[in-house]
Amino acid sequence: MSDTLKNLQKQQHPAPTVVKLGGSCLDDLDGAWWDDLAEYGRDRPLILVHGWSKPLKQLSPRYSEPSAILRDRYGNQSRWTTPEVIEDIKTVSAALSDQVFELLEPRGITAERLLGSDGLISAGEGERWWWQGKQLVELANLVGPISGVDPAPLKNLQAGHAYLVTPLARNAAGQEVNTDADRAAAAIAGAVGAADLVLVTDVAHLLIDGEPVRRITAEAATRFRDKGATGGMRKKLRAAGEALERGAERVVIGSAHVTDLLAARTGTVITRT
Repeated sequence: MSDTLKNLQKQQHPAPTVVKLGGSCLDDLDGAWWDDLAEYGRDRPLILVHGWSKPLKQLSPRYSEPSAILRDRYGNQSRWTTPEVIEDIKTVSAALSDQVFELLEPRGITAERLLGSDGLISAGEGERWWWQGKQLVELANLVGPISGVDPAPLKNLQAGHAYLVTPLARNAAGQEVNTDADRAAAAIAGAVGAADLVLVTDVAHLLIDGEPVRRITAEAATRFRDKGATGGMRKKLRAAGEALERGAERVVIGSAHVTDLLAARTGTVITRT
């Protein structure tokens, strides 16, 4: 197939763009931000993957307590997830979806909600041993690493339409489990052939030694992730590496309008080379 024909096909059927909306920053995205997203989405399919950390804390004070977070034997942190927590995640997700639809649909973007656990995201076996105080104990925690994405439920990938994905997954035992939203977005980007993954967060750039980084390779980002990054940024850098490994051309991290981030006018762009 000639390059000209390939480019023509891309113009007729543009690849989706995956945008992960951080749960901590959703309330800070103003009308101009949504205007920009809608204008961008009129020309290509959008898959929005949302977090829920802040909405969950707003739902109940118990989600802000230290006991709500577990640490495994490798030092990784995870929300202690029970069937009741899964239901609360669905509750805040439904409210968040209504909010997003009310913002997008008057701007000309149709939208629909999709639970990752409804056939989209599969999860592997989760960690069983967690620290409680100074002891490792075996706990039932409905959390699992992403093992695969089946894009078949995304039946309406077209310009002017957006999916809002709640990043729950289903494990081999058929249980619904909690999974990391950044890494879910990365896995979805790879499965649908997205060229771009945008991680919208509450920080303007990746910072290294206190200095903003405008562009970085995946290799350099991995080195920093393993030796300098902490907390949420460490997860985002892991997700970025996974998206690039799965075929994405670039990952952008930042807090600005999506078109500004993709044009590299702000934020941090991560590429393979």
